[in-house]
Amino acid sequence: MDQRFPGLPAKPRTAFFGSPAEAAQVLERMIAEGFAPLVVVTNVDKRRTRRGAPVPTPVARVAADHGIEVLHDPSELAGEDLHLGVVVAYGRILRAATLELLPLVNIHFSLLPRWRGAAPVERAILAGDEATGVCLMAVEEGLDEGEVFAEARVPIGARETAQELRSRLAALGAGMLCDALRLGGPAFSAPRPQAGATTYASKLTQDDLRIDFGAPAELAARQSRVGGAWCMAGGKRLKVLEAMAVAEADAVEAAGLAPGEMTGEAVACSPGLLRLLRVQPEGGRPMSTAEWLRGRARAGSAPVLG
Repeated sequence: MDQRFPGLPAKPRTAFFGSPAEAAQVLERMIAEGFAPLVVVTNVDKRRTRRGAPVPTPVARVAADHGIEVLHDPSELAGEDLHLGVVVAYGRILRAATLELLPLVNIHFSLLPRWRGAAPVERAILAGDEATGVCLMAVEEGLDEGEVFAEARVPIGARETAQELRSRLAALGAGMLCDALRLGGPAFSAPRPQAGATTYASKLTQDDLRIDFGAPAELAARQSRVGGAWCMAGGKRLKVLEAMAVAEADAVEAAGLAPGEMTGEAVACSPGLLRLLRVQPEGGRPMSTAEWLRGRARAGSAPVLG
């Protein structure tokens, strides 16, 4: 363990590393509880559309609202009078030079060593995990290999989306972090090494999110909960924004449907039925499945998904 952790004062001077909404959620909690960082390190502004102006990250917006200095390069922290760096969904690899500048603690959204890596929430949902959690851990050069200072376990809701779960874990992790910052060194004096089977949460690809109707309906429902699920309909991509598995496996056989064929708003899987609740056709807007089916009926095409 980095021996600088036990020597931390109560209410240490911090730098905050993060970019997306869940990191901004933690930053807002820190500010509200009197632990505002002296500086924020976040990704550079990016365009959301081809012609739009560059937009700052959610973390940068929160920092600007509270008059906190924003940096985009960790090397610019050299010379800053800081005790600790707090990392939440930063999205970039922190190099050895940054680790040497100051001790770093990370809020990681899993029960380590399960789901080390970039997409722990999404992988937990796709795998059908019944529970996950959040760890307050030391940042080391290896991928999420540091010792754990505190952790909390939570069940995953049967229809909870990745976005909902990330927000819930961010709130939990923010509370753990503020409790530790309030104490300083004593909160970081007895870490535990990670123990158990290690799994890795690689970033999701389009192949991970394409629905295979020859697979169980429950798996397709999990893909829709992660966000970005899709299939093909009439040669065009159809985004599946919200769906749920229907516990009617016998109905598929009774109706004589092949995987991908539809009965009402449900699609045959193998086994089970997937009820589509909201979809977005290629080039179109999000809509209810009923509305999409009405449009297909007017075009005279029976939907078969694949």
